[in-house]
Amino acid sequence: MDKSEILKRAKAYIEEEKDERFSKEIEDLIAKEDYTELEDRFYRTLEFGTGGLRGIMGGGTNRMNTLEINKATQGLANYVLKAFPKEAKEGTLSAVVAYDSRLNSDVFAEATALIFAANGIKAYLFSSLRPTPELSYAIRQLGAKTGVVVTASHNPRMYNGYKAYWSDGAQVIEPHDVGIIEEVNKVTSVKTMTRVEAIATEKLVIIDKEIDEKFWDMCKSQLFRPELIKEKAKDVRIVYTPLHGTGGMHVEKVLGDLGLKVITVPEQREPDGNFPTVEKPNPEEKPALKLAVELAKKEKADGLMATDPDADRFGTAFPDKDGNWVLLSGNQMGALLMDYVLLSRKEFNKMPVNPAIIRSIVTSPFGDYICKKYGVKMMECLTGFKWIAAIEAKFEADGSHNYVFGLEESYGYKVETEVMDKDGVSAAAMCAEMILYWRSQGKSLLEHLDDMYKEYGYFEDRAISQNFPGQSGVETMANMMASMRANPPASLGGEKVIKVRDIMKDPDLPKSNVLQFYLESGTIVSARPSGTEPKIKFYINSMVPAGDGSDKWFADAKVKAGKLCDGITADIQKIIDAASK
Repeated sequence: MDKSEILKRAKAYIEEEKDERFSKEIEDLIAKEDYTELEDRFYRTLEFGTGGLRGIMGGGTNRMNTLEINKATQGLANYVLKAFPKEAKEGTLSAVVAYDSRLNSDVFAEATALIFAANGIKAYLFSSLRPTPELSYAIRQLGAKTGVVVTASHNPRMYNGYKAYWSDGAQVIEPHDVGIIEEVNKVTSVKTMTRVEAIATEKLVIIDKEIDEKFWDMCKSQLFRPELIKEKAKDVRIVYTPLHGTGGMHVEKVLGDLGLKVITVPEQREPDGNFPTVEKPNPEEKPALKLAVELAKKEKADGLMATDPDADRFGTAFPDKDGNWVLLSGNQMGALLMDYVLLSRKEFNKMPVNPAIIRSIVTSPFGDYICKKYGVKMMECLTGFKWIAAIEAKFEADGSHNYVFGLEESYGYKVETEVMDKDGVSAAAMCAEMILYWRSQGKSLLEHLDDMYKEYGYFEDRAISQNFPGQSGVETMANMMASMRANPPASLGGEKVIKVRDIMKDPDLPKSNVLQFYLESGTIVSARPSGTEPKIKFYINSMVPAGDGSDKWFADAKVKAGKLCDGITADIQKIIDAASK
């Protein structure tokens, strides 16, 4: 992009942006003649990806700011008015708005609510920060046609985002996401009103405990063994961290009501968008749980739980027999929860007809073997919980199957049907009950996980990420994927690639820029550029088929899987290095 075009876009942005904090940033960059930074801020306009609208906060069309929030909301409002003409005419349309602890989240959320209100759509705005799963729950409870949560989930502190939801409580997918973008691109003016006026005309309604209490009850209602919890909960100590986010009030309340001793990491309990104790507020990242692990050791806790800033992701760690704390991967906890839900449904005769579990294509196939044991259908979907919700919605519409669990490797789980997104709060409650159950059977969760490996085969997973920022980064990732499509690797980690699956051409899934390489052992390696960050991710789902189940087989399987993962990692790094030149 030449300098004249950059300046044209920058000056147009300054004219439109009403928030002086963001417009001044661009004015300063123009004064400094920093065209490299200006190009990055204006070479594109943020679009809805797997997580909605998400980006670094700041001035520019390629940044999260008040102007982009306003345009997105006006476009969403226009689309909703067209999608529900009867309700629009009657004046009965409504939307729910929530936000997390990130910087500017409260400002962006109120701006969103007031734009809905000015467009004749009653806006229910939470009185303070709330988790993403509660937003999804509230949409259904209040009969709203859409909803928005202002959050960037687990991303670093400089990010914020905007997730748009539909009337079913799930994030928007095709055709709605495409339709909303079309409306956003048409926006030439934005309607808004003052908070005082919106409340006076009852177009803005503040909500809190009336939804909170129902949400807490719903989370507890999913549990299978209330008597076991009542009897044994006092014996279990859980260290918990909300990572400066929204989860504190909810996880403490739900687990506390169950009688569990919850010890929250004091340095990370209060909401803070600066995330002062972590570089990335992500329970997938080991450094983020450093303080929690230290406290768990000190308190001699039985388990550690963590949620990300908007409390939809759920991470865990547990002490092994030697007292070392082991952080479980999303695939491991997903397999444990899946196994527990299925064995409990079977025991209490609560397994529905045609039961189904849904996982993303980059999630370990470990769960496929568990499903086979229980006669449950496993279905695949694209990455992002909105796709899990879309299949569940199809079940509700056609009655073909009954949803019992959903998971993705990035620490996302959903045990309920009342929320149409991943839910770290209900996952925490189910995990707590699962700890008590296996303790009553004389086992720890880690010991039971080992038993599952001996029964189904050993699975080890790794993820490799490489950032490619800016317009040049987008081109680099596109070239890398094109190269792998044209010349897929013949082998990875010393194992022959026996099949290549291109999701762009898969007739059973929506088109997505994902490649999967199947190896001889059953190991799957996936390549996927992120839809919300400037990076490409490779997922390694290694597998050693089940043997005789002995301790020796188990030890050998772990060594074999580790070597395979090491070899695959080295080969992937070569692919990344070649593309980076």
